[in-house]
Amino acid sequence: MPIEACAHEIKPAGAPRETAAPGVVAILPRGEAIRNFVYSGCLEQLAENVRLTVLSVMPEESCFNSLAGCGASLVPLREAPERWIVLVLREVLDIAHGRWLWSQAAQHRWERRNFEASQPLRRLKLSAKRLLAYPFAHPAGLDWLSKLDRAWSRRFRTTEEYTRLFRELRPALVFNGSHVHSRQAIQAVQAAQWLEIPTAAFIFSWDNLTSQGRIIPPYDYYLVWNQRIREDLLRLYRGIRPDRVLVTGTPQFDFHFRPEFYWSREEFCSRIGADPARPIILYSTGMANHMPGEERIVEGVADRVRDLKEFGPPQLLVRVYPKDQTGRFEQLKQRRKDILFPAIPWEKTFLTPRREDLYLLTNMLRHCAAGVNVASTISLELCMLDKPVINVGYDPPGLDIAPISFARYYRFDHYAPVVSSGAVEVARSENELRALLVGALQNPARLAANRAALIREMFGCTLDGFSSRRVAEQLARLASASHTCCSSRA
Repeated sequence: MPIEACAHEIKPAGAPRETAAPGVVAILPRGEAIRNFVYSGCLEQLAENVRLTVLSVMPEESCFNSLAGCGASLVPLREAPERWIVLVLREVLDIAHGRWLWSQAAQHRWERRNFEASQPLRRLKLSAKRLLAYPFAHPAGLDWLSKLDRAWSRRFRTTEEYTRLFRELRPALVFNGSHVHSRQAIQAVQAAQWLEIPTAAFIFSWDNLTSQGRIIPPYDYYLVWNQRIREDLLRLYRGIRPDRVLVTGTPQFDFHFRPEFYWSREEFCSRIGADPARPIILYSTGMANHMPGEERIVEGVADRVRDLKEFGPPQLLVRVYPKDQTGRFEQLKQRRKDILFPAIPWEKTFLTPRREDLYLLTNMLRHCAAGVNVASTISLELCMLDKPVINVGYDPPGLDIAPISFARYYRFDHYAPVVSSGAVEVARSENELRALLVGALQNPARLAANRAALIREMFGCTLDGFSSRRVAEQLARLASASHTCCSSRA
């Protein structure tokens, strides 16, 4: 069950506890980690079995209150500046990793960096880093660079704050709730490793291993969404023991399966200004730098939805990507009053979801007739709730966005299996999108078996609303084993 924001007293770090339970430090380096592990109740459940300290970024007051209520000591997470020599080494390591990985996403990133390095000095710097990276673009070379990064990070560290904190707390485990947002957390994680404290990380999203950079630093244990991510992790990173990669599911989907987050259709439509008698088409936008000109796509979808008069016509509901701070949809909001643009309740500080968004997103998915997006995680969430999914596979009309191509995203390693499963349909033109919308509204169950098969193959039995509990149980188990081991050595 989700925790309620409450006025628990925040105990200072290192405050004595009444039990001899093992200590765990949970690092929350980004707002989404607060959603995943605080709002879901994960840390509250964990605190029932361990001495929990939360080392977190500090968002706005409403989110802070939830952090304060999870039954843990609370310590602000401060990003420590890194020395230039360490930052350059990590960039070289990341480039070498991408060149060795050479996934569709890695190739895309490579081409975008070429395009973005438009000035001579930037091109020169990029070329120099790539020349340094080329000899290490193989597993042995990546391992060597990773070891060098750890050595230099320790030699050139800029703070002793976290080593002092961990010596005081003496935790049995340090857990990073989002490996991909480690810039804020990296010195804290490495401080734990220098003190020989076991570390664990949650692999934040399904595309991170094949679309993002190198995992820095490496961890002792990994918690992952599903078996496919587990297999990718073991394939891409030599030396990780299979028994140290644990499939838990992800707490971010728990809310879709908890009835206390459900609104009736009348309540939902009242909140967003929709007509409950007419179908709702949900369009979820993407990142502005990955989907330039998407406002043109949205307006084109709105035109086609408006023409489907035989269905009411439907209403277009747009969920703007919460991290998009560009304001690129503002003109469209003013011009097209037929498009529903509800405010997305996230705090700008550390891009933190507010608790209200858990209800809003869950009910957007539950009450829409179909969803449209460009290769989004929302596609999976729509399939979970057995909603037709249409992916946009054409570029914004009249706009040159090279080297970006929306169609290319469907060849990315993480998303290609979704397309090949037949659970989603990709529209290659605006006319095709209209036809797919008609099909989705006329026969929403047509691809239901494909959607169910995809979700079953990807998530097994983890879509039950209890992934947060599994994460808490695994962390408590790891901490207990480490605590017992340390006690026996003592």
